[in-house]
Amino acid sequence: MADKPRVGLILAGGGARAAYQVGVLKAIAELLPREAPNPFPVLCGTSAGAINATTLAIYATRFHEGVRRLNFVWRNFRVNQVFRADTPGVFTNGIRWLAALVLGGLGRSNPRALLDRAPLRRLLYRTMPFARIQESINAGALHALSITASGYSSGHSVSFFQGVSSLAVWRRARRVGSQTSITLDHLMASSAIPFLFEAVKINREYFGDGSMRQNAPISPALHLGAERVLVIGVRHEGETLSGRPATEDYPSLARIAGHVLNSIFLDSLEADIERLQRINKTISLIPSHHLRESGVTLRNVDVLVVSPSEDLEKIAARHAHHLPRSIRFLLRGLGAFNRQSSTLVSYLLFEKPFCRELIDLGYRDAMHRKEEILRFLDMPPA
Repeated sequence: MADKPRVGLILAGGGARAAYQVGVLKAIAELLPREAPNPFPVLCGTSAGAINATTLAIYATRFHEGVRRLNFVWRNFRVNQVFRADTPGVFTNGIRWLAALVLGGLGRSNPRALLDRAPLRRLLYRTMPFARIQESINAGALHALSITASGYSSGHSVSFFQGVSSLAVWRRARRVGSQTSITLDHLMASSAIPFLFEAVKINREYFGDGSMRQNAPISPALHLGAERVLVIGVRHEGETLSGRPATEDYPSLARIAGHVLNSIFLDSLEADIERLQRINKTISLIPSHHLRESGVTLRNVDVLVVSPSEDLEKIAARHAHHLPRSIRFLLRGLGAFNRQSSTLVSYLLFEKPFCRELIDLGYRDAMHRKEEILRFLDMPPA
């Protein structure tokens, strides 16, 4: 084990789309022997991916158990376990937003977010024994866990990490690594989608979703000692390759919101992967002794990306009717059920049918690449 490359796992944000990550992890768990150690000593999560990463960290000494628990929760998710979806809860907030806009603010009663995530906080409080993260580190099953959030005052992308004592903090342009003990507040802050969910105060600053301003999502894993990186994406590759269809209709509010969310959650990860692959190619063209003589510290980092083979927005459109009536009413007013406007729905559709289809898709996609994944992890098959 000592001479195996240290593998980092990148679990990005994406709201309900993060169910796809669970399917990939389920396949990996089945591919490995039950007694196999945690294959991902470095875990990096953002937004909904932060919750998945932290679960794996808590159960790092029992990787299969951690994946089993993730699978159980996501396969049985309901919207009302994530945010208040009852009619009073939804429309009280909506009326307060409208009143604040019309009256120029409500003072201290100004609404902070459109949706109330109190149910998610209660769920995570009951099911996440955060003290076990350090136990996993002490047992040698975990090297580091990183949770990224975005500071509203500083504008910094802060990667809060907990790991072995030899790790050092870092500071780059608008990017900071801060050593701490990961808590529930870090998960709630990292997954606080702007406008939809309330920001969370950590120490002296309010933080929102970690995907905002996270220009280098792979960087925390490298700072924390990962020598190769597995990235589980949540966007179908065809979405980025499609052309620009002509349209005559003005984009709905839901379509604009979906475009913004894609920019926050997906674009920076794809750009960082492309940048890493370009650096790898450049390094391969330079003789190693020239790199040493020049004092260049760049190194080749193998990266494997597993992403959906199907369009998650189309899957979301098929399951949108499973949303609670109050949420459907709210989203319909924003145009979320119009043609080509299901992006926003795909982020909020925390319902069993949608999550289960994404888990099954992730499982199939990973199984289709099982030999490649096992070679990348340098693991024997189960």
